[in-house]
Amino acid sequence: MTKEFDFLPNLPKSDLDDRTFAELVNECLLRIPRYCPEWTNYNPSDPGVTLIELFAWLTDQMLMRFNQVPRRNYIAFLELLGIRLQPPAPAQTEVTFYLSASLPEVYTIPAGSEVATVRTETEEAIIFSTDRPLVIGKPRILNLLAAPTAETNPEFLRDLLLDVWTEDREEGWSGQEIALFSDPPEPSNCFYLVFDGEQPINGNVIALNLKGESATATGINPNNPPRFWEAWDGHAWQSVLLKESDDHTRGFSFSELAEAGINPLQGAEVVFHLPITWEVAQFSTYRGRWLRCSYVEPIGNQAGYSRSPRIIGMGARAIGGTVKATQCHALMNEVLGESNGKSGQVFQLLHSPILPRQDDEYLLITPPVGLPQIWQEVEDFSESTANDLHYVIDSTSGNVQFGPFVQPPSYQSQHTLQRLRIQGEPMKRVIPEASKASAAIKTTGTQYGAVPPKGAIIQMVKYRTGGGFRGNVQRGSLRIAKSAIPYVASLTNHISASNGADAESLDDVAIRVPKMLRTRDRAITQTDFEYLTLLAGDGGVARVMCAPTRRKEDAGIVKLLVVPKVLTESIDQGQGIAPDRFILKEPLRDRVLNYLDERKMLGVQIQLEQPEYVGVCVQTEVALETAYSNPQVQQDIIQKLKVMLYRFLNPITGGVNGEGWEFGRPVYPSDIVKLLQNFQGVRFLGTVQLFELRYENGEWIRRLAPQPTIDPGALGLICSWRSPRLRSSHVINIV
Repeated sequence: MTKEFDFLPNLPKSDLDDRTFAELVNECLLRIPRYCPEWTNYNPSDPGVTLIELFAWLTDQMLMRFNQVPRRNYIAFLELLGIRLQPPAPAQTEVTFYLSASLPEVYTIPAGSEVATVRTETEEAIIFSTDRPLVIGKPRILNLLAAPTAETNPEFLRDLLLDVWTEDREEGWSGQEIALFSDPPEPSNCFYLVFDGEQPINGNVIALNLKGESATATGINPNNPPRFWEAWDGHAWQSVLLKESDDHTRGFSFSELAEAGINPLQGAEVVFHLPITWEVAQFSTYRGRWLRCSYVEPIGNQAGYSRSPRIIGMGARAIGGTVKATQCHALMNEVLGESNGKSGQVFQLLHSPILPRQDDEYLLITPPVGLPQIWQEVEDFSESTANDLHYVIDSTSGNVQFGPFVQPPSYQSQHTLQRLRIQGEPMKRVIPEASKASAAIKTTGTQYGAVPPKGAIIQMVKYRTGGGFRGNVQRGSLRIAKSAIPYVASLTNHISASNGADAESLDDVAIRVPKMLRTRDRAITQTDFEYLTLLAGDGGVARVMCAPTRRKEDAGIVKLLVVPKVLTESIDQGQGIAPDRFILKEPLRDRVLNYLDERKMLGVQIQLEQPEYVGVCVQTEVALETAYSNPQVQQDIIQKLKVMLYRFLNPITGGVNGEGWEFGRPVYPSDIVKLLQNFQGVRFLGTVQLFELRYENGEWIRRLAPQPTIDPGALGLICSWRSPRLRSSHVINIV
């Protein structure tokens, strides 16, 4: 049976024929005396009654299908509106390539390099392609600077190499001993490394080699050093130390070298996975790409620095790089067939669905005589003339169609002649008009879009296929290069792929179309602005709120609070998502504004802003059931509880419904109790303390909530993230 649209308004739906199986059988039995009076035995075991029941069942099945005509009419209505099923969306991730050795020159991995998951007996490999070339450069350190506190925009900087380093810094520096922090060190001390901005090293994996003093203790626990590495991506400071094991200096203690009996003067490396958008910036009088290390305040059983770590040498080399990749497979120079010279021709691509076309993906038509022609893809032929080299591609089915020839109804001569004959019109007047119509039928009409000449070869230069939910692979799944890439020893994806979605279903269309018809591509009401902003973001906007205006001077101004869509991989890692990652960047801002400017009323001014983010840090105690006494199990439970908190207190995944924390909704201690109490293994919770983090005067300030609740304000949003420097992590102790 065909599925009903159970999510649409339940209006009365009358069946075109509402007779049931029993009514059909009774109706046939009542007609027997009239048409066959000799038949007097109506027992159900009689063969004739069995035939009646059989045909009644067949009729009932036909009526059931006949009553589905309203659904078919609904689909036909969508087709008249030009509604198409949206093709699958490809998943996206970041792929890191590791070189077999450092190279003496800049090395480039070309765009379109294909990587894949491991193929198994039951599943085909999932292929991803890099979106752009990956350039692995030659890092060059320009400055080593120190500051008393870690600031968002550092101003008071001291050059530690002013009297040590010469102008030739190509190979790094080695020689005089330098203290990285003040002596004695104080939390928030930091030092900066400034790399040459002329070198193309954004997104590179860099190994920083540090040479330290021999057998000098700094007082810390090497397994849990109180330091934090970050890089400036142009908008905020991002963590760049992927895992603690990447720091072979063990927090500048060089304990690994000492345990192995190696002299720290030989140096140990710290491996950084730098941001893909590692922009060149200028702070104070220094310009370049910035990397910093901060001494964070020790928490829990973490020990602080009793004395400043000291180094006597430093150097850097690139060992790999990271680039964005999309789930797709490119096909080149596919010949679709030969044109027959007629209008409305349709050709089929070998693979579907088709991803949105890029600049180098187009149709090439080679006529029998003349040079090849590049044709242009359009959404439809409504504005195409007979000379426009246009075509349409159905991304879902892979059909390529050329412009049709449309004949006006006034020239449908045969139908006109038939109608006039039925109405009894004089034939002497009809026949000449019909003859004229018959003569004009071959020459009158409109051609929408040009027609490829007969014998022309239709060729798709390039197109990409892929997409679907199965492309949302876990981190570490991409390990295979589809073709050999020189100097690359290994590759992987350190974050899970996301944003992959299956093709749109008819039920999805039934939900989307009412919103589209309500707005009619025009922004008037608050709901219109919110819906069109989501469309304008093209998947880049996670949430939007049209803020109400209360002041007279704000008349004519539409204020939209936009939350960009970001990867949520760090939530599962127990890191949360910092507010810095929700910054509304210029490309997305411009795309939304340009889209809305074409659809708003004249005189309306649109302002895109960010919500006021308020951080929440939870501190509580839990008692576990006696069955969970194993220390490792207890730590696993604590980690899962923290992940639950980071997911719950989040602008995208948080809230009661898991669709993002509600705008303006406060956080209550009871919310935390309700969330954690239902977790398996938790017996009861102790006191729940809430700490709030607010951005004031260019920095985040952490304080105990003055009230039992944390109120973000009417237009604010709650978020939570882990930052040792800000002590914003959730703290859960076992009692």
